Amino acid sequence: MMNRIVLLSMVCLLGIKSGFSQSQAAFDSVLKKHPGFNGVVLVADQNKIVFEKAVGFAEYEKQKALQKNDIFELASISKQFTAMIVLMLKEKKLLDLQDPVSKYVKIPYPNIKIVHLLTHTSGLPDYQSIMDQHWDKSKVAGNKDIIEYLNKFAPPSQFEPGSKYEYSNTGYVILASIAEKAAGKDFIWMCRNWIFKPLGMTSTDIRTLQEKAALKNAAIGHIYVEERKRFIRADSFPSSNYTIWLGNRKGPGRISSSAEDLFKWDQALYTNKLISKELMEEAFRSFRLNDGSFSHYGYGWELPDNTYLGRTVTHTGDNPGYHNQITRNIGRHKTIIILSNNAYRDTQGLTDDFAKLVY
Repeated sequence: MMNRIVLLSMVCLLGIKSGFSQSQAAFDSVLKKHPGFNGVVLVADQNKIVFEKAVGFAEYEKQKALQKNDIFELASISKQFTAMIVLMLKEKKLLDLQDPVSKYVKIPYPNIKIVHLLTHTSGLPDYQSIMDQHWDKSKVAGNKDIIEYLNKFAPPSQFEPGSKYEYSNTGYVILASIAEKAAGKDFIWMCRNWIFKPLGMTSTDIRTLQEKAALKNAAIGHIYVEERKRFIRADSFPSSNYTIWLGNRKGPGRISSSAEDLFKWDQALYTNKLISKELMEEAFRSFRLNDGSFSHYGYGWELPDNTYLGRTVTHTGDNPGYHNQITRNIGRHKTIIILSNNAYRDTQGLTDDFAKLVY
């Protein structure tokens, strides 16, 4: 679920002209430049999908062709939904972003506020490292287990809260647990009933391993195994696949969805269906660090520093077998969604090439 902040390579997207007059053949020519890509692409202008295509296989071994409505693991793209739940709780006055974490969840790290978790400025250690060292991988861990191990082993914090940006999956685990404490409701229930169902995101959910296995239209994650010279299902390697033994965690990942459902989400963010436009604006504002500099990350969104061409928000999502990206030019209502189930590493290049085409 590693992510990176894109600062320069969004330039082309920000200049996209309205209308997308290019032919479908021209869009297809972009995909031909990326023969290693396996997944679904969606390009939207204003409130219209202007290009959408599935390329390759949902499952390599069975040569099962991908379909446009197939469901992918979003990995860290899930964080924008976690952030939204927290912002909805803020509007309901059930929490405040300046509240200390200790008001809701016991952890051995003082002076951390909710806003630090949202913006990856908490200094919390990496929970995956702790669990990888100490957790029995024949069992499936959830938030309660992760927080228990944080307290039990208490590795040192990385830095003073608010002093720097450092991407933290741990922070988003704790955000989901804070949301449950503040609302008195299960985090998955909140996502379903406050976001997915109201927006008509019928393909989107936080699914158990068993529920994922039962999906008939799942885009199975694959990794290339050099020794075998072919793509193998990522879940063939359970001990090294944290999505299996951390399969009950909530907050940093685990949402699965389709490209068209993500487009519904994209469109809703231009409205006040979920939260006020004022609070949405706050989510897209870079966090000011203790020294007065800015982190280029808001609440669940990376914020490239190229606003002179138009405001863009983006996020990647990376799980074993998956590499995804959603990029939104919120100044001009342009969106490019890339979902890959063969861990295609150049989703940024693919995004840029589509952007150049429609410039």
